[in-house]
Amino acid sequence: MNQYPHLFSPIKIGETTVKNRIFMPPISTNLADKGYVTEDLIQHYTARAKGGVGLIVTEVTTVEPVYTYLPGDMSICDDSYIPGWKKLAESVHQYGAKILPQLFHPAYMAFPIPGTPRFIAPSNVGPYYAKEAPRAVTVEELKVIIRQFGEAAGRVKQAGADGVEIHAAHAHGLLGGFLSPLYNKRTDQYGGDIDGRLRLTLEVVKEVRNVCGKDFIIDVRISGDEYTDGGLNLNDAIYVSKQLEKAGVDFLHVSGGTTVMRGSSIPAPGTPMGSHVKMAEEIKKYVSIPVATVGRITEPWIAEEMIANDRADICMIGRANLCDPDFVEKAQHEQVDEIRPCIGCLRCLNGIMFGNRVACTVNPSLELENEETITEASTKKNVLVIGGGPAGMEAAYVAKKRGHHVVLCEKDDSLGGLVRLAAVPIAKQDLTRLIKYMERKLRQMNVEVRVNCTVTPEMLKTEFKDYEVIAGTGAMPIVISPFTAFKQWMTADDILAGKSFPGRKIVIIGGGSVGCETADYLAPLVNDLFPRNREVTILEMAAGVMLNESGPGRSLLVQRMMEKGVEIICNATVERVEEEKIFYSKNGQECCIDDADTLVFAAGYKIDKNLEEMLSACGVKYHIVGDAEKLGNIKDAIRRGYEVAKEL
Repeated sequence: MNQYPHLFSPIKIGETTVKNRIFMPPISTNLADKGYVTEDLIQHYTARAKGGVGLIVTEVTTVEPVYTYLPGDMSICDDSYIPGWKKLAESVHQYGAKILPQLFHPAYMAFPIPGTPRFIAPSNVGPYYAKEAPRAVTVEELKVIIRQFGEAAGRVKQAGADGVEIHAAHAHGLLGGFLSPLYNKRTDQYGGDIDGRLRLTLEVVKEVRNVCGKDFIIDVRISGDEYTDGGLNLNDAIYVSKQLEKAGVDFLHVSGGTTVMRGSSIPAPGTPMGSHVKMAEEIKKYVSIPVATVGRITEPWIAEEMIANDRADICMIGRANLCDPDFVEKAQHEQVDEIRPCIGCLRCLNGIMFGNRVACTVNPSLELENEETITEASTKKNVLVIGGGPAGMEAAYVAKKRGHHVVLCEKDDSLGGLVRLAAVPIAKQDLTRLIKYMERKLRQMNVEVRVNCTVTPEMLKTEFKDYEVIAGTGAMPIVISPFTAFKQWMTADDILAGKSFPGRKIVIIGGGSVGCETADYLAPLVNDLFPRNREVTILEMAAGVMLNESGPGRSLLVQRMMEKGVEIICNATVERVEEEKIFYSKNGQECCIDDADTLVFAAGYKIDKNLEEMLSACGVKYHIVGDAEKLGNIKDAIRRGYEVAKEL
């Protein structure tokens, strides 16, 4: 018997039976071409269907041609899109999965493509980042939009897909905005009380049902709570859910938060799994149609628990299925350790707003479905990988998979490199799963791994003569020599590795990711002025902290630091350091910190050229990967290791 019997039991959705309770929620991919389905899109969704997903809700699919949500999102605003959708539906159906587009009107959250008319909205209220206030859409325009939703759904049915999801969550897009009191300030029949704000969504549902009939799935995505003062709350959502059921909706996709309140709708690293399940659980008590929950569900056991404990009927598992298209298949066949772990970093969203394709930190071969598609090399080589960080581990695995003889040497006593340190701060625990997963892959491929092994010139000339070398030895933290005059100094890496232990009044030079995560790690969990609490100050030269990051993780990290009382001083340049004093300038004024007991360097990393110089001097053929080649993040390191080994 499968260890997840509830997860893998079928469920009736309207007139349709879905084979299991793992559905894939919408995740933007930017794989469409001017709204049209592409072969890449078909391959992407088919891989997840082949991997066992019961039902797929595609990314945003716009219902009219004027407003674009993202440059590479999908559309079905006229009949020319039907053939592509037909191919997509047929491809997914061959593996027994169902597929629904998420119908959406971006309204005041459209992409500002030049030539786009002024954005429309429920009222003249737009998100904080808008460059101008949108105009309130007219009732006559709403009648057209309602018809467009119905026509779009009709095309979906004509293409052979199984239904549609109507997006009315997150105070996002036209329907979500109409439903939320944050954006809907109307006083006509589409505003005011909750019935007025809900009216547009109900009319869209009615139109879709009239066009498509009973044997067509309609689900509506809502926020169970917008987690925002002045926004929708759980009481509202329960009432809304009841009305949607009366209107003939087949199931509810219960999310939470808003898109503009960072970290509320898209959960950041460290967010508890099942981040919105409390809302789904409560709503489920008041409706008889199935209720889906969503939000950082990355392991099968938590999905099974939520369904077994009657907290939800369906689990929407998005980024874990993005990271590993075979997530469902592996869970069903009790191969949980084989599941490529989603670490919640949200790098999959980086660049989406700029038209870049969807990507994944942990799965460097995302666009090729997965690493199982790697073919053997025509010429087998002896390969030496120096460095057991993520770049080196990935390179060793892929090289071995291609049939090369591989030896990996790591100078420390364990694999993982800087990822072991990156896992130490708050909310970074999932990185330990990544290291375990990558180690397991190396064992499965019987890669020879040597720890506590420093490669020397002598070894390159003897044991590893004629080996092709891949070197991924990471980078070293920058230590600013004149500032080591302070009485006690250490690097952030020293602290995270447990090599050094700071005092109680700490100054951190550098407000990038490492500096902020270290401050968060060192600061008291509760800012209650307890006498033994640490006092942490960050000095950052730039105008803000973590300026290279923009996602929910950054937002929650900064919020935590502020709640804990970490003092963040930006536009601050450390000028000189004495044994007892740290001098910095800000706004043309010199300031002095004279009561600190520890100075921490988090001013970035530098490439260690010693290994490359040794390899060059020994005359071996080599490739540099990871931070040893170019400073970057874990995603950059894994991808480079993959690409180099794939071309050997």
